[in-house]
Amino acid sequence: MAWCQSCERYLAPATLTAEGICPACGKEVQHPAERPTAAAERIPWHFWLLVGGAAVYLVWRAVQGVALLL
Repeated sequence: MAWCQSCERYLAPATLTAEGICPACGKEVQHPAERPTAAAERIPWHFWLLVGGAAVYLVWRAVQGVALLL
């Protein structure tokens, strides 16, 4: 949603003119920043470190379980 600073209200995209101007006051409106793309929304490295640590722990516990049975 676009924001008109002089009118202090949100405007639906359908109410704006083709140039992106507020129909009430005739000034250009501010558009919100675009959302980041999927490539920019990467999973942080410390999450993968946690996943790797959990995998190592579970493998070690499986080895201990097999050793207990033998």
